[in-house]
Amino acid sequence: MIPGADEYDVSLSIPDSDIADALAVTPDDVEPASELTFARNVFLPLTTACRYTCTYCTFYDPPGQADLMSPDDVREAVRRGADAGCTEALFTFGDDPDDRYTAVHDQLDEWGFDSIHDYLRRACEIALDEGLLPHANPGDQTREQMELVADVNASMGVMLETTADVQAHGGPRAKAPGQRLNTLRNAGELGIPFTTGILVGIGEEWRDRAESLLAIRELHERYGHIQEVIVQPVSNNERWRGGSPGVEALRRAVAMARAVLPESVSVQVPPNLAPVRDVLDCGIDDLGGVSPVTDDYINPDYEWPAVRELQSIADEAGVPLRERLPVYERYLDDDWVSDRVRAAIRAEDAAGERYRAVLD
Repeated sequence: MIPGADEYDVSLSIPDSDIADALAVTPDDVEPASELTFARNVFLPLTTACRYTCTYCTFYDPPGQADLMSPDDVREAVRRGADAGCTEALFTFGDDPDDRYTAVHDQLDEWGFDSIHDYLRRACEIALDEGLLPHANPGDQTREQMELVADVNASMGVMLETTADVQAHGGPRAKAPGQRLNTLRNAGELGIPFTTGILVGIGEEWRDRAESLLAIRELHERYGHIQEVIVQPVSNNERWRGGSPGVEALRRAVAMARAVLPESVSVQVPPNLAPVRDVLDCGIDDLGGVSPVTDDYINPDYEWPAVRELQSIADEAGVPLRERLPVYERYLDDDWVSDRVRAAIRAEDAAGERYRAVLD
């Protein structure tokens, strides 16, 4: 039983035979992708407050030290991104800051916002006004929280990380995999194009990796909303000294993801956190978002590669490199994106032209 699944009423049926099949996959069982994609983004850490204290994460700050970006800071950052040719405003913050973060809540109240999600909505509106498509990744969300910001996001995301109960998630405010799965389900029920993924090397076993990928697959088969799955190795930083998984382990995990997931779901490996050149033959087809104007604030020790480096990776793989939007093109049909986002992409202005140039 996945920890927390009962509490959040998440019902999944993952046969042991499917887990066995996933565990049997090797890199020889998958084909290299025919192209590699990436997105240009601006990384906006709306706040570094987080209710969790995961032992591998350098993003969160304790109460009294957490930052909160002001609306003016958001506007300045997205303007710089638009001027640099970006299409995505990547909003992230630690999971819904709890009552310990009095300074954060007091500041939100002073600015006239009822909650961090109320403020996230305003930040996304600023991004749309300034010419970037929002992709919010604010951790676990209730259906009500997600619904509040859905129409001002082109896509959203949260890392499942693992379905296992691992010590790295421990402590008095431990993450519950069932809550993460509930967030993925909420996105599916609301029809939001969604990005998720697994972490490799935080104490999970191979069976846990297979179960995590199969859980993602089952939710996607139910709702059709998963656009990409990230396979991310944990990396050493100031809080984590447990090392990273070896290349062969990463190759096997990436191949497993490619074999388990439907062909329409992209498999991403972040090039600043993993030896991407060593897994090009394992089925990855996306290199994620990179920013020409901001740092990777979640992994500050690992710089984004320049686009020319991504081109070099694609050249080594012998495939074309193609830029994409934060929402995958197949979700621009039907009702997957809101009228507001669709209007931004179709607008006869500089931003609309920039979005459509990526689609052409």
